[in-house]
Amino acid sequence: MYLKLAMLLLGIRRVACRSPAFVAHRRLTASPSTRFISTARFMSTDAAAEERTEEEQAAIKAAREAKKAEKERLKAEKAAKKAAQNAAAEEANRIADVTYLSASEQDSYEPMGDMSTVMSRARSGREFVNVNSIGADKNIGVGEKVWLRGRINSIRAKGGSCFLVLRQNSFDTIQACYFKDKENPEQSAKMMKYLKTLTVESMVDLEGTVSAAEVRSCSVQDAELVINRIHAVSKADAMLPFLVEDAARSEKEVDESQGTDRPFPRLGQELRLDHRWLDLRAPANNAIMRIQSAVCQLFRESLYSQGFVEIHTPKLIAGESESGAGVFTTDYFGTTACLAQSPQLYKQMAISSDLDRVFEIGPVFRAENSHTRRHLCEFTGLDLEMAINEHYMETLEVVHKMFKHIFESLETRWAKELAVIREQYESEPVTFTDEPCVLHWPEAMEILKEKGFDMGDELGDLTGAQELALGAAVKEKYGTDFFMLDKYPSTIRPFYTMPDPIDNRFSNSYDMFIRGQEICSGAQRCHDPEMVTKIIEQKGIEMGDGLKTYIDSFRHGVSPHAGAGIGLERVVFLYLGLDNVRKASMFPRDPNRCTP
Repeated sequence: MYLKLAMLLLGIRRVACRSPAFVAHRRLTASPSTRFISTARFMSTDAAAEERTEEEQAAIKAAREAKKAEKERLKAEKAAKKAAQNAAAEEANRIADVTYLSASEQDSYEPMGDMSTVMSRARSGREFVNVNSIGADKNIGVGEKVWLRGRINSIRAKGGSCFLVLRQNSFDTIQACYFKDKENPEQSAKMMKYLKTLTVESMVDLEGTVSAAEVRSCSVQDAELVINRIHAVSKADAMLPFLVEDAARSEKEVDESQGTDRPFPRLGQELRLDHRWLDLRAPANNAIMRIQSAVCQLFRESLYSQGFVEIHTPKLIAGESESGAGVFTTDYFGTTACLAQSPQLYKQMAISSDLDRVFEIGPVFRAENSHTRRHLCEFTGLDLEMAINEHYMETLEVVHKMFKHIFESLETRWAKELAVIREQYESEPVTFTDEPCVLHWPEAMEILKEKGFDMGDELGDLTGAQELALGAAVKEKYGTDFFMLDKYPSTIRPFYTMPDPIDNRFSNSYDMFIRGQEICSGAQRCHDPEMVTKIIEQKGIEMGDGLKTYIDSFRHGVSPHAGAGIGLERVVFLYLGLDNVRKASMFPRDPNRCTP
């Protein structure tokens, strides 16, 4: 039967090989006798095919399918074997996540791999150190093993070596390195593979051995770390909106690079502010926030030493607290409330409460549609108010002492931060006088007229250009960047300002300036209830419940008092010589920005 089946298959193959075109060709080229034989053979084969039974045809089909199935089986078996081999290799090279539960068990953990999400499972007992404690003249020297947590500032892995820079506190950096271990090639290969997966700005835990080295590009210049273990705590995206190193370059450096083959990118202000958390990682920008904190600390220190009490006033109020400044309104259980434009009314009522010297550090809201480099819709106010005996100069002396404390302490106690800032943003320390430098309004008018300004009736407010010109003239004449200007015209000051006792066109008010730009506004307050009521009427201000209670506090007896309101961001911006107040605000708010 198998012989017969084979013969039938042979006949089928022969028939398949005789296509009509092939047969026609053979007929034309063959001799008559050959054509006869071929025709006869074709006819006999065709007849044989017609003589096959259904059983024979089914057998042929079954044989074909069996052969095909065998091929598929062998193919699947080969694929499964290959997959098993790949899985085994992948498992052998897989870098598993690491969960640190105990430092005493760390030898059982892989020395590389992402850290499992920190969810307060346990306190492992690892002791982390600061980068700035490492070095020949520091607490941690050569040969010691340390754990550090920091951010990858840069990384370069190639061949059998890797160099990375770890950054802490934005401006403390140290180099770490890894070299292939020939005695443990498999472990080294896994370590190099893992190091190549790490991205710039990722947070990592790194255990290393301190080694002597000369590294000029880091803040730790006499030591580096030889990596023993490294684990990513939080990986940063491979593609960032911009690089921190680009955000850390000065404008001068960027400008000078534009004519070269590799110009540095110029980062726009909006791009920076859209990703402000990334922008604040740049050393200078981070240090600016630390200077902002320092100003608050020193403000408190000075005023506490002068007998002040810190207070906290409402930020939701029933009416406007400042005249001439925009106000944000909100619904307050069916009535309209305002976001406080200053703590002015409440710090005056604190004086009526026998808190003779008070200050506050808090948010201030101004709905002013100003798009300048020195205006914000929300800023931090440094406010103070104090009872006086006879003259508002008592307050100016307190404020001068306070600013003197701030200026001197910044240059000594925060010298490191200032040095970092001045690498990117050039500035000189603010100059100031030992005693208050106070100009009266008439003197300022004369100076400005000499500078070519038309001052009109001399009762209008100063423009930005006039302030800058006045600042330059004062610096030249008195040798100070910080000065006070008093006796402003009454028409441009708020309703609560005490009029000048001799000429009511002017007032007992004052502004303070750094480098020719205003940072502070203040005055002796009008504490006489009838007088302040009359001024409110003259200015056309509606007497709401808020103002009525404010004036009532004077009707019950109050000390004469004076005070000042200082813009924190404005002070930082001008002290550091920045080009925009937004650089001195952590997350600035202006007419076009309410995020992030």
